[in-house]
Amino acid sequence: MSRPAAAHVRNPGSVAVVGGRVVPVDGDPVESGTVLVLDGVIAAVGRDVEVPAGVPVVDATGRWVLPGFVEAHAHLGVVEEGVGWAGDDVNELTGPNMAAVRALDAIDIEDAGFRDALVGGVTSAVVKPGSGNPIGGQSVAIKTWGGRTVDEQVVRAAVSVKSALGENPKRVYSERKQTPSTRLGVAKVIREAFMAAQDYAAARAHAVAERKPHQRDLALETLVRVLDRELVWDQHTHRHDDIATAIRLAEEFGYRLVVNHGTEGAKIADVLAEKDVPVIFGPMLTNRSKVELRDRAIANLARLAEAGVRVAITTDHPVVPINFLVHQASLAVKEGLDRDVALRALTLNPAAMLGLDDRVGALRPGLDGDVVVWSGDPLDVFARAERVFIGGTEVYSYEGGVVERDQRFA
Repeated sequence: MSRPAAAHVRNPGSVAVVGGRVVPVDGDPVESGTVLVLDGVIAAVGRDVEVPAGVPVVDATGRWVLPGFVEAHAHLGVVEEGVGWAGDDVNELTGPNMAAVRALDAIDIEDAGFRDALVGGVTSAVVKPGSGNPIGGQSVAIKTWGGRTVDEQVVRAAVSVKSALGENPKRVYSERKQTPSTRLGVAKVIREAFMAAQDYAAARAHAVAERKPHQRDLALETLVRVLDRELVWDQHTHRHDDIATAIRLAEEFGYRLVVNHGTEGAKIADVLAEKDVPVIFGPMLTNRSKVELRDRAIANLARLAEAGVRVAITTDHPVVPINFLVHQASLAVKEGLDRDVALRALTLNPAAMLGLDDRVGALRPGLDGDVVVWSGDPLDVFARAERVFIGGTEVYSYEGGVVERDQRFA
């Protein structure tokens, strides 16, 4: 199959991708369809779309056209590949409650993982702190290319707060012989932090009502946003008993819970479905490196979905390279996951779970013009991302590689 000819981008932010099998994800595929992006935003999707004069046209005949993938749980730029300790900023391990720190403040957009993301058709990623602390810090949603600084790639500056249950925080703090060195200690740290946030919110409201000054606290301000359901609580947890603890804490304090990893979630899939707790599942291409991964299986994702749990897929980059996100979906389909669910798990589901579906996750008018032209069905291991557009501007092609930042508007 020949590759589509490159189009000279005369109008950055605008493009018409025509003639391909358009898979909007939130609707039926359109054969010989068109995706029109104007000024960075999808303007129309369908068969009979009029392309305005001057808009570059990309012929996608014989190809599949999909929205850019959304990686829901990555450490892009905060764990820089090939750098070592100098580029490892994923865990601030100087205290168990790091709600005040932000992944945004540590992202290096020159990390090699951003280029890998484009190769794999990933155009958005939620970058999170690591899982060494019971409360790890704030996540940020960013585009995977296009800015001179990370600030120019931000989709949403604050998406969630990362939290961890299970072995990771136990290991870190038990080695120091300080709380939390057990699972019950980890839960105690989280519970006490939210109780303090409740008290802080009440004191702050009283001070405002009395028109009196109130001392601010970054960590507590962040946790109040979780209690107000403005920010999601991203709970790192693998074992089914830790997932039960995550649900218990969420119900106690009323915040929006998203289970991250959930590799044993199939054991209580009915509970997760009943309580409408979504799961960002993975990474899948790893060995059973610790006790809580003993029952890890790719087929567990299909079991979760079959029970009615909303699922997304993660590489946990750099645990698994981010460009392998789509391959994990392919393997999940091989192990029983419905293929339509698999595509949603790469696009609309992670966007919806994390409150980004007003920007990304589907080919729909009004959403960002993040469009990927695939050589065929992306779930086919032989398919590749041939053209990648972010906000309607081409940022990658299989023939030409990554469009460097200073060349985007050439």
